[in-house]
Amino acid sequence: MISTDTAALYTHPDRNLAMELVRATEAAAIRSAPFIGKGDKNAADGAAVDAMRAFLGTVNFDGIIVIGEGEKDEAPMLFNGERVGNGRGPACDIAVDPIDGTSLTAAGRQNALSVIAVSDRGTMLDASSVFYMDKIVTGAAGRGVVSLDQSIGDNIREYSKATGKAVGELSIAVLDRPRHEGLIDAIRSAGAGTRLLLDGDVAGGINAARYESRIDMCVGIGGSPEGITTACALKALGGFMQGRLAPGDDAERARAIDAGLDVDKLLEIDDMVSGDNTFFVTTGVTDGALVNGVRRKGPMIRTESLVLRSRTGTARRVIAEHLAEKWV
Repeated sequence: MISTDTAALYTHPDRNLAMELVRATEAAAIRSAPFIGKGDKNAADGAAVDAMRAFLGTVNFDGIIVIGEGEKDEAPMLFNGERVGNGRGPACDIAVDPIDGTSLTAAGRQNALSVIAVSDRGTMLDASSVFYMDKIVTGAAGRGVVSLDQSIGDNIREYSKATGKAVGELSIAVLDRPRHEGLIDAIRSAGAGTRLLLDGDVAGGINAARYESRIDMCVGIGGSPEGITTACALKALGGFMQGRLAPGDDAERARAIDAGLDVDKLLEIDDMVSGDNTFFVTTGVTDGALVNGVRRKGPMIRTESLVLRSRTGTARRVIAEHLAEKWV
């Protein structure tokens, strides 16, 4: 007979899962590293997908990918709905992004990451029918202070008061996209500075919630999958986040409604990921403000990873050295 304590381990992801997951993000980062700066983002992504999937197949859990590489007819591996793991552990929802920032990797730019997020089964919002989400992320001081229902100027001024930091000292991260021209102008008109992101707003959101970061707030429209993934991380960091789905046209809005999504709802973190047992694991592909990228040092390959767990509120950095000959 299985004890109650043992049964619980097979219901909820436990702390040992984090170290198993980091092996998968390390593998994806290492395999994609030879493609850094080579101009072929598809080759980099393909290598990362193959490596991540191979390692996930050995993990002690019964995972279902809620946020993956796309629907089955578009992505042969790590697609939405695919089961991963060896099936012998806890039942989990999974979000994967073998490379968050494929264009960054191909160009040799900073802040490309390999990412996995995990939560208890049935707790991760499936927003795959809507590609974009409007988001705002801050540290804990933003709770009850900032909101997507306020103007960016009001949010900046109110957050300045809450943190005791002058408006002119605030740094606001936003994806550098034509759709954000008005938003960027409004941020600067309010007196704050911008930190323009070339790609991958997961790192921007996490840095906005970290107390030692130079980023104070992350705003704008980015991928909805990245939004859900960021929410898993924010659960562990104690930060504040809101989102609202942003369908691009009437057809996408109709698909969202058919999927049972309320595109007008202001989503809080608990709406994106309910419960308090999330893991977020990321390994740097290229150097960035969050983690360092893959580095070859003589016979060794060095990786840096960040592991967050909401139940314990812990953030751990994992520095690993891998014998390069094992990865030939």
